[in-house]
Amino acid sequence: MSLVMILEGIAAVSALGYLGFTAREASALRSLLKTGSVLLLALAAWSAAAPIWLVLGLALCGLGDFCLSRDGETAFMGGVAAFAAGHLAYVVLFFGDASSVPAQIWAWPQVLLTTAILALGGIMIRVLAPRAGALKLPVIGYIPIILAMGIAALSLTDAGLIWVLPAALAFMASDVVLAFETFVLAKDHPWRRYTPYVVWPLYWGAQAGFYLSFS
Repeated sequence: MSLVMILEGIAAVSALGYLGFTAREASALRSLLKTGSVLLLALAAWSAAAPIWLVLGLALCGLGDFCLSRDGETAFMGGVAAFAAGHLAYVVLFFGDASSVPAQIWAWPQVLLTTAILALGGIMIRVLAPRAGALKLPVIGYIPIILAMGIAALSLTDAGLIWVLPAALAFMASDVVLAFETFVLAKDHPWRRYTPYVVWPLYWGAQAGFYLSFS
């Protein structure tokens, strides 16, 4: 069994294990599982000589996972910054791919999804801005970066990269659910019991989708 396969296997086991910790309080084991599930994919991508922007995107998201696994506003802001950088790395990865045709974003039928993504961004700003308090500016600044990642995925034309767009949409969906959980839902809202179990499969599935597509 190769090193890459071992890293992939441990990453998958860590992701599955974290699902049981996603709604629990911060702990060393929770941070280890959450961070390792993506950081190990970054190491596997590096070992497989995958594109550097994939490695960087995965590594930055792993860093974001570590930050968000801890408590406090400083850790939260560190997570936002790391994920924003990770999204930008994926934007470069997608647009830098040989199969990328940026004009396709505005061609039919892709323009329908482009329009939907932009509309989603407008809704997120309208809903989150009044509720984000002191975090209003970083939250609003993060939204265009999310949109850019999703729209960049629309430019890919290689049939071998067919799973990149679903993965990008899943990544966006996980961010949207997390944002609503953080800033919109009341602390005692019953949906909070389920949102962690929605966010994590969408998010890790997206990272795995990017990894499998480009490695």
